[in-house]
Amino acid sequence: MRPETSETGQPLRFGYTTGACATAASLAAARLLLAGAAADTVEITLPRGQSASFRLAYCRLTVAGAEAAIIKDAGDDPDVTHGALIMAQVRLSAAPGVRFQAGPGVGTVTRPGLPIPPGEPAINPTPRRMIADHLAQAAIASGYCGGFEIAIGVEGGAELALKTLNSRLGIVGGLSILGTTGIVRPFSCSAYIASIQQAIDVARANHCSHIAACTGSASERLMRTHYPLPEIALIEMGDFAGAVLKHLRRAPVSRLSLAGGFGKISKLAAGHLDLHSRHSSVDFLLLAVEAAALGADAALQATMRTANTSQQALALAHAAGLPLGEQICRMARDQARAVLPPEVTVEIWAIDREGRPVGHAEFA
Repeated sequence: MRPETSETGQPLRFGYTTGACATAASLAAARLLLAGAAADTVEITLPRGQSASFRLAYCRLTVAGAEAAIIKDAGDDPDVTHGALIMAQVRLSAAPGVRFQAGPGVGTVTRPGLPIPPGEPAINPTPRRMIADHLAQAAIASGYCGGFEIAIGVEGGAELALKTLNSRLGIVGGLSILGTTGIVRPFSCSAYIASIQQAIDVARANHCSHIAACTGSASERLMRTHYPLPEIALIEMGDFAGAVLKHLRRAPVSRLSLAGGFGKISKLAAGHLDLHSRHSSVDFLLLAVEAAALGADAALQATMRTANTSQQALALAHAAGLPLGEQICRMARDQARAVLPPEVTVEIWAIDREGRPVGHAEFA
């Protein structure tokens, strides 16, 4: 794997998912029960075949079985669970197979639409498969024919979950145990994109035909004032407009409202699907060109091209009576429609820093 680099040019460290940590902790506790030896480190195989070694925070016998824990290292990714203690409690059972429980800090699924059905602990399919596979191998190595009961926990997980979208997804009581590759790529934001996809799936499973994807809390407040949408229909997309649009190609709804700050909407209008400043910039030349098409004179165009912010450029256009906000929203709608399937109708809203609407392209 080629490492990412930081803004200073230094390589960024990869880390490991909560699912990989939970697998390693489960394996260590199971080996203690089956072989009677506690280890300081444990090695697992990730879904794509790489080996990963983890240092254990503890591995010890309990009254009911054994438990082990690992401090999660997310590398240089801004992950909410970086540094959290991922815990596994393992008990042997006569019935074969693996049964999962939500330990402290791990949530329970309460709504349909997620890959795990309601009533189950929020441990996603790939971590479940990783844990089951590693424990099966440990059982074979020890000649054990029974099964396992596994409780996965995250120290402080209930508090950490408040910083995630879990409550909106119907995951209550704590975090989800996630990961499809076992590896956290620095600044890939794959977990955030996965949560957007899950939020859309939950909305569809709960019969929401109209969803509103918002870049932040201000644009979400605007949507709440215009539409009586349930909370699960409000998708917090951040900068990942592309994640919303691309997922709706596979899992469409009838109506999409997409709302955000004018600067971010102008990036979408220019064809950018990742609206973060690391990956796209406001195109002031585009704003000036569109203002010219609306009647801006040469002096106004020149001033807009050298504006400090998109909001300043917009204010200059509006002061001249030019509906630049509406035009940029129409262009953003065209870009969204180019990605969406025909059955999804879309509108675009742009807001200023105070959350006031400064542009709107209606459903078409």
